[in-house]
Amino acid sequence: MTDSATAKGEQTRELILSTALRLFREQGYGKTTMRAIAAEAGVSVGNAYYYYSSKEHLMQAYYDHLQVQHREAAVEILAGEKAFTKRLTGVLVSWLEVSAPYHEFAGTFFKTAAEPKSPLSPFSEQSRPAREASVEVFRQVVEGSDLKLPAELRAELPELLWLMQMGIVLFWVHDDSKDLKRTRLLITSTVPLVDRLLRLTRIPGVRGVVNDLVGVIRALKS
Repeated sequence: MTDSATAKGEQTRELILSTALRLFREQGYGKTTMRAIAAEAGVSVGNAYYYYSSKEHLMQAYYDHLQVQHREAAVEILAGEKAFTKRLTGVLVSWLEVSAPYHEFAGTFFKTAAEPKSPLSPFSEQSRPAREASVEVFRQVVEGSDLKLPAELRAELPELLWLMQMGIVLFWVHDDSKDLKRTRLLITSTVPLVDRLLRLTRIPGVRGVVNDLVGVIRALKS
């Protein structure tokens, strides 16, 4: 395949995805069909299915797209800050900013994603690439920070921070406050608490509890 053909294919892929996301926002995820996406994008239905085998595939592409945007938005924050609270707050707030265009249809979409066996669940096998990429961002938050932790907890913390973000996302879905004021308050209020709790884990008397907690986490993951 020539470079021009590859470039054209990527343009078509991006056009289908951007069209789908717009229709999801305007019409809702459940009411938007692959046929409607193809018609709006000006491509054949067969061409749409060539690039994306289903609406679920399109949403997985959205996950990946959003994660790329989030990683890029976090670069400057992670390069310029050492304080754990500022790094974590900045990364969480940057997610709000890159996901803002999709807030209107998030409620409809997350009804589908909340189904335990849905491929759109953030915990599904299909979502693994986006999930692992997000956990890696939180790994960078921890590794480049001033936070000193027991090694066992440090290894598990990035995934725990990702789970914290999932809780914030659920709150965000239902947040109808202006400029997501309540979600922003949730972040700025909870991050300092998390920081304090984590710093307490270095106290000798607390380490036994930390080891027990890490054991539970690893048992649940096995």
